[in-house]
Amino acid sequence: MKNPFEQLDRILEHRVRLQIMSVLVANETYDFNSLKEVLQVTDGNLAANLKTLEKEKYIIVMKSFINRKPNTRYKVTEKGRSAFKKHLTALEELIRMQR
Repeated sequence: MKNPFEQLDRILEHRVRLQIMSVLVANETYDFNSLKEVLQVTDGNLAANLKTLEKEKYIIVMKSFINRKPNTRYKVTEKGRSAFKKHLTALEELIRMQR
């Protein structure tokens, strides 16, 4: 059996990034302002964590205009979905080991 600690994803160990991924895995897309509201984080905090997830190719960014206003939406990639599932599996295994 592999060590569950070794299976944890360092990118997803950050609380806000794990929360972002949780929202995106459960929803097809989500926009910046809605994420900010649901996660209750600042613009800068959210933007920095989204940038990290984008750099790792865990999410894709889709920019558009709605009624002449910029709208930025985010979507989880297959790589991101797979990393998220693997991370959750490792967390579940750690919990089982504590029982």
